[in-house]
Formats: sequence, structure tokens, C-alpha cells
Amino acid sequence: MKLGFDNDKYLALQAQHIKERVAQFGGKLYLEFGGKLFDDYHAARVLPGFQPDSKLRMLETMKDDVEIVMAICAADIEKSKKRGDLGISYDEEVLRLIDVFRGMGFYVGSVVITQYAGQPSSDAFIKRLSALGVQSCRHYLIAGYPSDVTHIVSDEGLGKNDYIETTRPIVVITAPGPGSGKMATCLSQLYHDHKRGIRAGYAKYETFPIWNLPLKHPVNLAYEAATADLNDVNMIDPFHLDAYGETTVNYNRDVEIFPVLNAMFQKIQGSSPYKSPTDMGVNMAGFAIVDDAVCQEASRMEILRRYYTAQTQKLRGECDENVVIKLELVMQQAGVTPEICPAVGAALDRAERTGGPAGAMVLPDGSVVTGKTSSLLGASAALLLNALKAMAGIDQKLELIPASVIEPISRLKTENLGHRNPRLHSDEVLIALAISGLTNPLAALVQQQLTRLRGCEAHFSVIISAEDIKLYQRLGIHVSCQPKYEVKKLYHR
Repeated sequence: MKLGFDNDKYLALQAQHIKERVAQFGGKLYLEFGGKLFDDYHAARVLPGFQPDSKLRMLETMKDDVEIVMAICAADIEKSKKRGDLGISYDEEVLRLIDVFRGMGFYVGSVVITQYAGQPSSDAFIKRLSALGVQSCRHYLIAGYPSDVTHIVSDEGLGKNDYIETTRPIVVITAPGPGSGKMATCLSQLYHDHKRGIRAGYAKYETFPIWNLPLKHPVNLAYEAATADLNDVNMIDPFHLDAYGETTVNYNRDVEIFPVLNAMFQKIQGSSPYKSPTDMGVNMAGFAIVDDAVCQEASRMEILRRYYTAQTQKLRGECDENVVIKLELVMQQAGVTPEICPAVGAALDRAERTGGPAGAMVLPDGSVVTGKTSSLLGASAALLLNALKAMAGIDQKLELIPASVIEPISRLKTENLGHRNPRLHSDEVLIALAISGLTNPLAALVQQQLTRLRGCEAHFSVIISAEDIKLYQRLGIHVSCQPKYEVKKLYHR
């Protein structure tokens, strides 16, 4: 995979910039983390070289000064909102993240339930946290938020919230997903600290859009594609342009809320430390891009994948037409068409020639391999096996997994496990390959190629199973599908 981003440079720049911001506020900083603090696979895809755990690794360099507070919205608990890439609910994600942070030696101070209004599911989660030994706080719905500054910045507004006792100079406010109330949590803490005579500041760590890239740069457009369902729009920061005469990029929600935030800072602390939304940010990612062309290419591919994902979600009733229309506009702005991914045309061509589901993958050397559904293998399993053969330099016609190995697995699925489809999924074919590798050196050689598939692009002529998609993602293969089911049914698992 070509690298476009210097991760080590990024870590050093980011840590130094955050320390400078802490010093600016006299040693206490509430740092709101936008996006994912951990498992940031979107950033890794559009900035090749960025590591999904980069933010945590950066914080590790100042671990003893960092305290983490998790924010989760009561409404998200109530409706069991799920994190799309992991398929687990936000409350479960909070617990998972706490385990991750603690496993890396970070101190997690507490969990704050935002927009709390006595929801039974939130009360149950608070009890669960207590039973697990995790401290929790309640932050309440505030009438008139965010526009009624006078009411918000009062004892009947932010003053009603539980005060989160913190002990370290850098308090990271993070969450399982967007809309969790991180900003309001920071403002609440500033209000309570000010009343206690504690000097503290606020900054925002939002990776995208990257403020010092052009407005229509593919990396920033990829952010719009990723948030198409939220109606986020990148825009020039008018406050920064007015204050400094410099053009920077922010997004609509921060630009729209800034006058209110500025008024809150002034009311809480007597003056505002910032003249623009860009001023609030501490993101240094733009300075670590070392090959802009590589990042542009990766971002265009990400936009295309997002488009196919939205088309599939629309077919399933998981998003509406407006999301697809927004993505089509982003594609037009970024110069993205299906032709930029050779796997798309190859998969559709193979499907047309064979009359059945097919897939294609672009290998690191630029060559394209295909795979089709057969009586024993699904298209995703066949493609994976063919890609591994190609990487190992083995003839595609060579049988690595004998039918005598595949057939018993197929029978087990249909006769004992209740599956109607006897064909092997991708994970099952890898298990069969591992078994064959015990007696067949070529099968063992092919298995060794798995790590080399990371970063490859794959596309399928139909929607493949969730199990296959997860397996491809675990291998680091970028996968997309045509918005079409393999069979015509009303119910699809």
C-alpha cells in the first residue's frame, strides 16, 4: 500500500500542540474528541499510513496527565443505537472502550449520561455501571439549549448537572458516536469549575474536515460522504476569515454554533479565548500528509465505497433517498465514477458472463482477479481463495482444498446447523485452507499471503453476507457491493 501520511510525525506534532494548549489555559484543559478515539478506520482509509489507534498512541505519550470521561446520550441508550462498523449498541460500546482504555493504562474517571430525563433504560445502565464499579454522572436536558444563553449559563441550566470530579490536567471527553453531548459536557464542567475558582479551558480535537486543506479537497469531501446521513457540510470558516484574513475549512454545525459558544465562554469566564471555530481546534493531521496524490486517490475510493454502501442501505430501508442524492453530489465534486475502481467493472463482467454472483479484487500490483459462486463456494469465498493463489503465484486451476474437505463442512451446515445454503463463506474457506495446509505445502504457502491483501479493493455483483463482509474487513480488504440481492425475496438476513 502506498503511504500518503506520516503517522510518527503526526503523533509528535499533535502531542506538542495539545501540551501548548494546556499551558495556554493555566494547566487544565477539557479536550473534546470528535470522531472515533479508537478504531478510526475512516481516517486510516483516506490517509494511508494513519493508524486506526493513532489518537490513543498520541495520548499515551502523556498518559499520566490524561483522564478520560465517556459521554453517552440517554436517547441513544433508549433506542439501542448501534455503532455501524461494529454492530454493537452504544452502551455496550462504552463498556468496550473503557476496557480498551484501561488495558492501555489510561485512567477512566467516569461516564456521563447526557440529556437525562429519567429514562428507565438510562437508570438501568447507571445501575449496571455502579455494579461494575464505574462512576457515573447525570447531565440533564436544558430548555432552550443551545440558543438561550442566559438560561443555559445559570444554576437552572448547566448548574443542575452533576459535577464530574477530575484530577488530571487533560480531561478527554469522548463518546461511542456523534451527538452524544460531548460539547455540552465540556461547557458544564467549565461552568462548575469557574464557580469553584478553578481556571480551565476547552479545545476540540476533530480530525475532519482538515482545516488547512482546500474546501473541495477529496479528503474533506470524503468526510462529507461519511456523514451524509447527518447532513454535515464543509464550509469556509467565516469567523476565521474575518478575524485573520485566512481561509480555513470547518463544518456547518461548528460554524453555526460558534456565536452561541462564544457567548457562553464570555458569560462563564468573562471573555472568550477564541475568535473562530478553527481556533478551538487542535488537529495537526494536515501537516502530516506527505503524498497528497495518494491521499486524494484513497479518498476518492472511499467516496465510491460510501456511495455503494448507501445504495445498499436504501435497498434495505436503512436510509432514505436524500443520503444517496447527497453522495452523488459529493461524487460529482470529487470527480468520482465507478470506473476509478477496476474491481467494479471486472465483477460485473464476470457476473454477466457466468450468469451468477461474482466478485473481483485489485491486488497490490494492480492486477485484477475474479471469483464466482459455485456449488461449493460463495463468490466471496471463491474470490478470496483466487486472490491468495494469485499472490502466491499458484495456478488458479490448482485445487488447494479438495472436495473431500469442503463437502463434510457443507453437510454439517445444512444437516446439523440449520443452514439452507451449503456453500462455504469466506471464514469457513480459510478454516478449510488451514486444515489442507497440514498436508499440502502449497495450501500453507497460500495462507501466508493473507496479510498482503490489506488495503486491496474488492467489489461484488450482489450484496454478500454480513459474515463475509466482516471477514474481509478484518483482513483489511475494502469491500463494496452492487445494491442487488442474490435472490428475489422479501426477507434477507
